[in-house]
Amino acid sequence: MIFNSVTFVVFLAIVLPLHWLVPPSRRNLVLLAASYVFYGWWDWRFLGLIALSTVVDFIIGQRLAAAVGERRRKRLLAASLCFNLGVLGVFKYFDFFLDGAVDLVNAVGLDSSGPTLGILLPVGISFYTFQTISYTFDVYRRRIEPTDKILDFATYVAYFPQLVAGPIERAQRLLPRVQDQAGRAMPRGRQLDRALSLILSGLFKKVVLADGVAPFVNEVFADPGRFSSLAVAAAIVGFAVQLYGDFSGYTDIARGVSELFGIDLMVNFRQPYLSRSITEFWRRWHISLSDWLRDYVYIPFGGNRGSSWFVARNLMATMLLGGLWHGASWNFVIWGAIHGVALVVHRFARAGRTPSGPVRPSQLPGIATTFAVWCVSMVFFRAQSVDAAFDVFAALARPSSGDSAIASVFLVVVLFSATIWLDLVQRRSADRGGDTTPSHGATTSAASKATETHSTLRPALTAGVMLVAVVVFSGGSPVPFIYFQF
Repeated sequence: MIFNSVTFVVFLAIVLPLHWLVPPSRRNLVLLAASYVFYGWWDWRFLGLIALSTVVDFIIGQRLAAAVGERRRKRLLAASLCFNLGVLGVFKYFDFFLDGAVDLVNAVGLDSSGPTLGILLPVGISFYTFQTISYTFDVYRRRIEPTDKILDFATYVAYFPQLVAGPIERAQRLLPRVQDQAGRAMPRGRQLDRALSLILSGLFKKVVLADGVAPFVNEVFADPGRFSSLAVAAAIVGFAVQLYGDFSGYTDIARGVSELFGIDLMVNFRQPYLSRSITEFWRRWHISLSDWLRDYVYIPFGGNRGSSWFVARNLMATMLLGGLWHGASWNFVIWGAIHGVALVVHRFARAGRTPSGPVRPSQLPGIATTFAVWCVSMVFFRAQSVDAAFDVFAALARPSSGDSAIASVFLVVVLFSATIWLDLVQRRSADRGGDTTPSHGATTSAASKATETHSTLRPALTAGVMLVAVVVFSGGSPVPFIYFQF
């Protein structure tokens, strides 16, 4: 069940009114049941896995609160980590590490082979596993008190708007909102406008930007040698557009749907393609993962403490783990290494300084350089193997008379321009301290009537254009979101 499908519309049309019609004390029961139906729609067999993860970390959280000695508390935390990382390791990484060990043995001249599990990867397992790990970590650190209601905790873990592709919410932020059933208010007026604006923005990013460029990207990456270097370059940029539109589109829809239930989710993207450095980029792209890696990997490793070499080691280790989080493939390890090296270079070349404030023309070279690094890493992210990634680079570097695909290149230019336009609109709004959705306009009480009319008309026209574009680009079978595979 994906957001841009008729099935989800019907699902939401049933669950939303039911949530508001039942007594407040029963709202989480509705949300939990709906979340399990939503997740089970993919494969009901994995419902037991998410339920087991929920029960284990709920019990460990309770015992952490009751434990007196620090040694006992560390053992409980270790038990949580071993369970969660063990589950993740079996379902996501077993075959990858086993194949790597077999290749290593074969490389030294010994003939070896090993069994593979061939297990289907549960949708969203990396997201909800990181979410439950952060809960036990924060209880262990005494940053939060563990909940004593398993219904609330189970709803926090399985909350369907953000279950399969984030944001990765912390318990200290989302759990109180889940627990406050009576405090939720049905969205009206400006809040309802904001929720619908987020949903429309997300659908535009997904259906128009991501799905619009996907066929061309797929065609080029399947056979890069058939295309000219211009077409290959356009496909690489096109995938950057596709991934951003797909992932940030999901987040926008998730946030909008969640606000319809009176629960706000964190912002996961802040115009990353306008970043002036790679450090700034990772403060604006997939923010919930960046913050998670910082708080639970980078800082425990030592963070900024110690010599330059130790800091560089910590950055590299964090990004390599971030790459592996995305998938059990050497492509993702290389992708993480590229960003680790870029972060180390920026930290020591620029002393880690990150510009702030509105974007200025003088900062365009920094924006272009950051985007170029991102596009290089995108080749490894998108390609099916390391060899396939190098085939793309070879086609990019080789002057050829291959298919120029001029119409598709033009489409990439248009959709990339639309992406940057969205980022500029949102950045301007953020710089003014306003809403970050492009279809939301705000006026001040001191504004003149003419200004107020203009400020109301512009977002209405923007929303109208986006809605028409979504309708025009819709049709056919809905395309699953890319991050569902992680």
